[in-house]
Amino acid sequence: RRKFMFSYKKLEELLVKNNITPYALAKETGLYSTLFYDWKSKKSCPKMNKIKILADYFEVSVDYFLE
Repeated sequence: RRKFMFSYKKLEELLVKNNITPYALAKETGLYSTLFYDWKSKKSCPKMNKIKILADYFEVSVDYFLE
């Protein structure tokens, strides 16, 4: 199983670039805004299906979010 690291910094950059808040992103994607805060604080790491939802929303590749 491949290990990966999610880059919250890249998500933040996309939020700023697209002028969208974590709350608005949560509403648009159906994800919970609390997830984003958990990812930011490294309390949890997103599963690949959640990263795919974000990648589709921002029209970037899944790899964009991985380090």
